[in-house]
Amino acid sequence: MGEKEGKTEKKQRAGCFGYPISIFFILVNEFCERFSFYGMKAVLVLYFKYFIGWEDDLSTTIYHTFVALCYLTPILGAIIADSWLGKFKTIMYLSIVYTIGQVVMAISAIHDITDTDHDGTPDNKTFHIALSMLGLLLIALGTGGIKPCVAAFGGDQFEEHQACALWIDHYKLIICFQFKEKQRSTFFSIFYLSINAGSLLSTLITPILRAQECGIHSKRSCFPLAFGVPAALMLVALIVFVIGHKMYIMESPKGNVLLKVVKCIGFAISNRFRHRSKQFPKREHWMDWAEEKYDKLLIAQVKMVVKVLFLYIPLPMFWALFDQQGSRWTLQATTMDGNFGAFIIQPDQMQIVNPILIVIMVPIMDSAIYPLIKKCHINFTPLRRITVGMLLAALAFVAAALLQLQIDRTMPKFPSSSQTQLKFLNLDSTSVSVVVQGQESFLVSGFDLSDISKKPSEGLNAIRFVNDFDNQLNVSIKNSALGAIQPSEGSDYLLVSHGNSYTVLIPSTFRFGETCSESIKAVQDIEPNSIHLAWQVIQYFLMTCGEVVFSVTGLDFSYSQAPSNMKSVLQAGWLLTVAVGNIIVLIVAEAGSLPDQWAEYILFAALLVAVSIIFAIMAYFYTYTDASEIEAQFKELEPDDKKKKELEMMTKDSVALVHNEDTDVKQTKI
Repeated sequence: MGEKEGKTEKKQRAGCFGYPISIFFILVNEFCERFSFYGMKAVLVLYFKYFIGWEDDLSTTIYHTFVALCYLTPILGAIIADSWLGKFKTIMYLSIVYTIGQVVMAISAIHDITDTDHDGTPDNKTFHIALSMLGLLLIALGTGGIKPCVAAFGGDQFEEHQACALWIDHYKLIICFQFKEKQRSTFFSIFYLSINAGSLLSTLITPILRAQECGIHSKRSCFPLAFGVPAALMLVALIVFVIGHKMYIMESPKGNVLLKVVKCIGFAISNRFRHRSKQFPKREHWMDWAEEKYDKLLIAQVKMVVKVLFLYIPLPMFWALFDQQGSRWTLQATTMDGNFGAFIIQPDQMQIVNPILIVIMVPIMDSAIYPLIKKCHINFTPLRRITVGMLLAALAFVAAALLQLQIDRTMPKFPSSSQTQLKFLNLDSTSVSVVVQGQESFLVSGFDLSDISKKPSEGLNAIRFVNDFDNQLNVSIKNSALGAIQPSEGSDYLLVSHGNSYTVLIPSTFRFGETCSESIKAVQDIEPNSIHLAWQVIQYFLMTCGEVVFSVTGLDFSYSQAPSNMKSVLQAGWLLTVAVGNIIVLIVAEAGSLPDQWAEYILFAALLVAVSIIFAIMAYFYTYTDASEIEAQFKELEPDDKKKKELEMMTKDSVALVHNEDTDVKQTKI
């Protein structure tokens, strides 16, 4: 060990409360990074809908494409860290990319950049879309790339290098780390808490920032602030991480076990394919075709990994439902009433219910539910728990569908592209009978006003004034002049916030002839959001219960069934199921074949139930294995196996040498 490395290790021993000082930099980094990611992600789908102006289906598609990318890039990050740069440089470089992406997202949300006519709407949406897509691509590369590195890098800071390369994904899951030292185990518990704290606070704060009004020339929802604060936190995460670089224990890249597994599987398949037409004795397992190149211990380990990965095949369907909390469920919340009396819950703030329930439900499950099931003599195996978790998620979507049916009853019925809707506005004090004769054409006298084609977004009220008097009327509301309203005409719609009072100013020179209150009539054309947001707690509760028994159990099961040096390989497979699940959502959303949202919820629930049945059948035939026991058996045979391979190689070399000598002799004679 060099002098510099010795000093670093000395600093590690002189840590705080028996812990290396370096881990505190890593914990602060993780807290800030999770705050940054969850804060941006919480308001993302509403940014697509309200700022960019995309429809619900397209907003959902882009949202889940982004989430899928966030779970595909960890494989790239793991390869870079283990094969070339090491964990520290990988985290640092990709955090820079991550920070740039967050800054680009904040800039893309500044509507005054291209709002030349100051009407509050960006004139060049292509510019904002291009910036936001670039920002999301950089964020996906950054957050995914550092995901498999940060937790493992924290474990590296403890002596004896007993850290497991287990990835902690951003779903804030509790994982049982079986480390010899109590400090390391405590570190991962605190690491888990920092993930929860960052995600919970950001999900609470950024929707509040988004709900503020900001802008130089016109006021709109403050997406620049909602994206800017997470960008600032990511910059803090980067700075804190770099500051502690002199205290870190840094291990050199030792090669990526994931690549080794992929190569071993690839060789087995190709070798079997090459000998498909030849008479070779059958082998017990298709991975045995790799014996010509790889030792039996590695092949046995790969067999265990493949066995678990096969069980992962049905799992993406769970994530297809779970990740819609940030898309479809948030969009559903925009059509509901978030007024809780003392405060108003924003639609994107409802996502905070999940981390809150996670913190509550995990200890309840571990200390009460599971022991109670055990006392009832029910063999609640890990695979059975995963099946129950999927069924609970399906039940959550049934609850969402029932809620959507109630919401649809309160929504206005707008005509389709092949229909025309006609409304009659009676401004008289008495009722008037209206008869429309014929269906092809008719004459309507009086007002001829164009109407809105959809319910106002963001829970706003759309207000306009209709002038039924004989002279011009000037009206101002919310410090905005609606302009001159000519007789028998109406003003444009003005959007005002819900729950606020505004003063309507009418020039004093105008003579009503009657009292003002009798001359101004309020006509409500579209009902406000009346289904309370609290009803969503039911589906969040069911989904969180499903997450606890599915995700926590799934990772614990994968850990116990994986070989000692291939924990990270199964984590890569686990994260890949999340990516595939989001791809399923964007395919369904892009297809858009179902006209009603409640029907889509039922479709997802039905698909997950079907997948749960398939998984239950697969689990029934699964045999639990003890990875350490199998590895021990092959490690005993490993020396003999190596000697055999060396003898075979020596024999081949001898044959080649004799052949070369014969060739030389023949050449000499010639």
